[in-house]
Amino acid sequence: MRSATRAVASTFGVLAGLAGVEHGIGEILQGNVAPEGIEIKSWPDSELFAILKGEPAMTVVPNLLVTGVLAIIVSLAVLVWAAAFVQRKNGGLVLILLSIMALPVGGGFGPPLLGTIAGIAGTKIDTPLAWWRTHLSLGARRFLAAVWPWSFAVCLVAWLLMFPGSLIIWYLFPETDPNLMFGLILIAFGSLLATVVLAFAHDSQRQPISR
Repeated sequence: MRSATRAVASTFGVLAGLAGVEHGIGEILQGNVAPEGIEIKSWPDSELFAILKGEPAMTVVPNLLVTGVLAIIVSLAVLVWAAAFVQRKNGGLVLILLSIMALPVGGGFGPPLLGTIAGIAGTKIDTPLAWWRTHLSLGARRFLAAVWPWSFAVCLVAWLLMFPGSLIIWYLFPETDPNLMFGLILIAFGSLLATVVLAFAHDSQRQPISR
């Protein structure tokens, strides 16, 4: 059976890459202009992104066009690595580094954090998870293994509701309370952390016991 930990790392690493690319597109569309400071907005003039407050980001590059290009390049690297290479030796660490690299070049704040969490999960792919077998009973591990697919599904839905779901909700119902976004962010990150923990417990239950 495929590693639950790898499924988490790959899926949410890909989502982080896609979100970073979207940031980069918004920055490119602003043109060959200098940002007003380190803190920028990827979509400052878009009503569609108003619920996300224009999507804040940061850049150390003194040009929004170049910032957007770099954001897309690094974010595509995050996406490809998460999809195809995160299971390799040190693959999780590479995903973490790529995600951090997206932060100062306009990749947003959420995508690098999401990619970093996915990378942390990736560092545990195919590694001994003896702690779980030592501290959890067989019954508890079996229960968590059974719960993991449901947690993964709920987490994925939460992230899709946050983006692009929140944009669709805002477009269809412009009177929606902007605080909804804050709640979705909390649910998305909270469910992700729970899913990572459950993935570790799931994989530990599948591993053979060393003698």
